[in-house]
Amino acid sequence: MRSIIFDAFSGASGDMILGTLISLGADREKVREIIESSVDVSVRIGEANKRGISAVDVHIDVDHEEHERHYHELVDIVKNAGLSPKVEHSALAIFEIMAKAESKVHDKSLDELHFHEVGQNDALADVIGSCFAMHEIGADAIYCLPINVGGGRVKAAHGSMPVPAPATLEILQQTGLTFYGFGKRELLTPTGAAILGHFAKPIENLPRGKVLSIGYGAGDADTEDPNVLRSTLIDTEGDLSRDSIEVLETNVDDVTGEVLGNLFEKLLSIGARDVAIVPATMKKGRTGHIIKVITKPEHSANIAREIMRETGTLGIRVIPTKHRYTADRRMDNVRIVIRGKAYDIPVKIAEDASGEILHISAEYEDCKRVAKEWNLPLKDIIRKVEEEAWNIHGPEDMF
Repeated sequence: MRSIIFDAFSGASGDMILGTLISLGADREKVREIIESSVDVSVRIGEANKRGISAVDVHIDVDHEEHERHYHELVDIVKNAGLSPKVEHSALAIFEIMAKAESKVHDKSLDELHFHEVGQNDALADVIGSCFAMHEIGADAIYCLPINVGGGRVKAAHGSMPVPAPATLEILQQTGLTFYGFGKRELLTPTGAAILGHFAKPIENLPRGKVLSIGYGAGDADTEDPNVLRSTLIDTEGDLSRDSIEVLETNVDDVTGEVLGNLFEKLLSIGARDVAIVPATMKKGRTGHIIKVITKPEHSANIAREIMRETGTLGIRVIPTKHRYTADRRMDNVRIVIRGKAYDIPVKIAEDASGEILHISAEYEDCKRVAKEWNLPLKDIIRKVEEEAWNIHGPEDMF
């Protein structure tokens, strides 16, 4: 399987991501064409030498002074750009990540939110171009090693703030990217964080594989270390993820259904991955139940204690289970329209380590709410949501 690995040892910005993807193999003329046809900018793509490292250097030239934009203006620009469905969806998702971060920092709703730097044409160009390049390379999976956010302080609308800047920190929290701080200046921008956060899964070490291509994208700063973003296209073995779990199991009798129902919810809230309570016939013909709990080893003791407290059982079997195969899971939203009204419905996407989608399921409660509002069958709403999700995320040649 072909995987892209981003190594942001000197941070990342939108133009650095564009540069490294072009260096990695994306067609520079196609990238230039898609950007210039979507946004009122001109694109210069050249080469730069950063501390002895040759890197692709991308500059977005804006000919006129720009005003700040509302979030909905950015959405309209992306939707009117004539992009392919996958590129459009990715660009909208990235701006949504940035919008949610800015909304939280400024305590304003998305409808009230004004974008400053990230609402300018160069940011639009970086996002749209990076999405196009990422999809053109067409890797099966995308990963990101821990990102160097830099250090020191940065000027912001709030005054001088420590690195990472507030919006960048919110994006790191929102996307789950891993990071560290080294240096005396800001190295990770909100745009760079949002692009990597949307596409890449965080990893701590390089996976096993063979190098197919290497890319370097130049940053604007001159730093002590090479200010480049490195990307590597490698051939890895596609596999399901594996983790270690423990199965806790005990037999109980003389426990009411109400107690078991309460136990079910409590165990899930304190770390259980799954809970099953199975009716059983116990010794001397008594009716009872077998309680099975799947959990990570670090939660086992706490869960076992809670089962004892709630049921009165005196012993719990612990069954170590190594190398459990699991699908990676992530959440996304898809938009459906019912009789002229739009709804954003969460979906759970299960995929293997190569990025191949194994299953998509719509969130039950959200679909139930829409079905109830319009008095429609729940199964029809679920089907509509999941079909739309497969249209966006599934392979183009699926059907």
